[in-house]
This record gives sequence, C-alpha cells and structure tokens, in this order.
Amino acid sequence: MTQPLALVLYENLLPGSQIVNRLQDLNYRVHSLNDPNRLVECAEQIKPMLVLADLEPNRETVFPAISRLKKNQATGHLPVVGFANAVDESLQETAQAAGVTVLASHAALVSHLPQFLEQALQIE
Repeated sequence: MTQPLALVLYENLLPGSQIVNRLQDLNYRVHSLNDPNRLVECAEQIKPMLVLADLEPNRETVFPAISRLKKNQATGHLPVVGFANAVDESLQETAQAAGVTVLASHAALVSHLPQFLEQALQIE
C-alpha cells in the first residue's frame, strides 16, 4: 500500500520540522516547501493528499498562495491544515477566507496531529 503524501509549507525550523517528523511517524511521505509562491505548482506536480501550512512567517504571501491553491481546478479539493503560534479571531477570519480547512496552534497540531488530519480529511 502506498503511503499518503503530505505537502508541508513552512519557513521556521520549529515547528515545521516537528510536524514533518510527526507526519513521518504516522507513515506519511512528506514533501517540504518553503516558498509560498510555489505552492500551487508543487501541489500540481506531486499530488499530495493534503497540505499543512505555517501561516505566521509570511502572511502576505501565504494566504494568497492558499487562495490560489483552493481556486485551482487541479488542487482545489486539497484540505489545508493551517498552523500558527497563536490563533486569534483575526487569523481565523483571514484563514477561512483564504480556504484553510482546519486551523490550529503549533503546539496543538504537534500534540494532536492524528485528530487534526482526520478532521481535515473528513471535511473535504
């Protein structure tokens, strides 16, 4: 059986590498990406099951990239799990408008990754 593939977009080593390691522990293949401008292109090429995206470091490019991903015919079906240091109402609204499926804090995502993955995959 082929392992599911996750595309992880992050710039900061922590928690990005923690999430990559947790996904691998859960038997996911992982492709990492650090340039939000390449998100759609990369997703079209590698065909992941879902996308996990760090929303903090570069909000000016991350949210438009997620929006393009969700509007693209070939990638619009992909669930997007967004994560950030702290989740507030403003971030929730912006993330939802961009097309983020599930939003969590870094700490919660690392601790409860299987539950967030299940939630994201059930919604779509």
